Amino acid sequence: METKEKDILRGGQFLVKETKCEDVFTLEDLNEEQKMMRESTKEFVDRELWAHWERFEKKDYAYTEECMKKAGELGLLSVAVPEAYGGMGMGFVSTMLVCDYISGATGSFSTAFGAHTGIGTLPITLYGTEEQKQKYVPRLATGEWFGAYCLTEPGAGSDANSGKTKAVLSDDGKYYSITGQKMWISNAGFCNLFIVFARIENDKNITGFIVENDPGNGISLGDEEKKLGIHSSSTRQVFFSETKVPVENMLSERGNGFKIAMNALNVGRIKLAAACLEAQRRVINEATKYANERVQFKTPIINFGAIKAKIADMATNAYVDEAACYRAAKNIEDRIVIREANGNSHQEAELKGVEEYAIECSILKVAVSEHVQHTTDEGIQIFGGMGFSADTPMESAWRDARISRIYEGTNEINRMLSVGMLVKKAMKGHVDLLGPATAVGEELLGIPSFDIPDYSELLSEEKDLLIRLKKVFLMVAGSAVQKFGPDLEKHQMLLMAASDILIQIYMAESAILRTEKNAKRFGEGAQATQIAMTKLYLYRAVDIIQQKAKEGIVSFAEGDEQRMMLMGLKRFTKYTNQPNVVKLRTQIADKVAADNGYTFD
Repeated sequence: METKEKDILRGGQFLVKETKCEDVFTLEDLNEEQKMMRESTKEFVDRELWAHWERFEKKDYAYTEECMKKAGELGLLSVAVPEAYGGMGMGFVSTMLVCDYISGATGSFSTAFGAHTGIGTLPITLYGTEEQKQKYVPRLATGEWFGAYCLTEPGAGSDANSGKTKAVLSDDGKYYSITGQKMWISNAGFCNLFIVFARIENDKNITGFIVENDPGNGISLGDEEKKLGIHSSSTRQVFFSETKVPVENMLSERGNGFKIAMNALNVGRIKLAAACLEAQRRVINEATKYANERVQFKTPIINFGAIKAKIADMATNAYVDEAACYRAAKNIEDRIVIREANGNSHQEAELKGVEEYAIECSILKVAVSEHVQHTTDEGIQIFGGMGFSADTPMESAWRDARISRIYEGTNEINRMLSVGMLVKKAMKGHVDLLGPATAVGEELLGIPSFDIPDYSELLSEEKDLLIRLKKVFLMVAGSAVQKFGPDLEKHQMLLMAASDILIQIYMAESAILRTEKNAKRFGEGAQATQIAMTKLYLYRAVDIIQQKAKEGIVSFAEGDEQRMMLMGLKRFTKYTNQPNVVKLRTQIADKVAADNGYTFD
């Protein structure tokens, strides 16, 4: 199907433009090749990873490396690599799919996989010269070599551009000497190649370098870090002492390192969200099987409402997260295709394609990492005392999930980024926020309609409510921008509240669009549980939006303005027909229990 530029929303435009359900991609749209890829990935995971999950808990770093080599032999490390450099050159959705289904068994392997295929390889494919790509990428694609990414330093974490590692040009101009300390480096213990960020002289921005791992060249490693989770992910400090790097190994241009780092993280964020999906599915499956089998008070615990509520919420989050992740992935893929058709190189097209949806990447990173944490926590609770035991995989799943809220930029950083980037896009004219925000302001002054709309069509009330939730964001964020202007970024608590509204809108809308699309093609009866999950998620989203909007309004508005905005909030979040939450949760849980697991992917 030909993709026309005008049909694709730009990043952030979901807030001010309607998306038709026919225009979103869902997991149900996978083609035969993608389905086969998913199956072969799951087979690899079940055979090599899930069957040996305890080895990953015992800090068996060698086994992680062995599994990475096997993944390389199966071609699983090369999905995103262009064919010209020995890869499969598959589209962005397919790369998401492999990242999703390979990541559910253990956080140790998924961290090694993500660090290698993402931030360890991508900077070269996206920013490298032809010579650099020919020299390094084929080795990385097959797993002959492994990559690592050296950005974080003891004094430079979230403030990535403040690194102290130095790169000094030699007198003959042939090489740079790199000296400095990097920490939390995934894959450090077995990698052959580092992407290293260092500062030349007193440059404002850092510069990227490709550095081969040669201990004889001033490179030494710290001990393996003792970590809460991801026990078999090799994580070490890396020390560079006058490490010589040929000038031709500079990545992109001098001072471009910060840009490389940020764009690599955009891809990393959406891939991290994907990597949290299969973990949720597997936890739901294990928890459901246990609850079906565990008998207390002469009945399986799955029959108790308290357990049903947990299963229903876990399944709902997983379903919504899938909807949002694959929606954004296809937007990125379509944007890449359009740019290539317009004559952009693959490098440029992929960079700009992902950059376009940086807001969505940050939203997904936050939402899905928090859902996987909640799911693993509830998984432990369903298992009860057994969940706390290291003999069942719940305990390790919970620990492994915790890192996902920290790496690829903390969730706090990503929350502020999502709103900050949206405001910047509005100022550049890429997303018209001012017009819709002004219209909402005028609507607040007008007389509300008391007509009850016709909600007979499937999800029509939910879609109407979603339109009004977008008005809540425009009302709160619009007033905050007017009040604080460029200083808004200093008001972090307000940004955090606004971002939570933004996140809930994107996630709820993605669920509505997925369900509406599938109900139209498969019939409402076949989607009864998905409809219930969509309604349940929206109900919960409305609660969060009410709370966060109120928090913002009472913190920056006073007097008549505050009263008017609170009345607007009430009007915009009002249901005509409140959903029966207990009935929805029971319906969802009963379906998951009957299927003995999650069957919506």
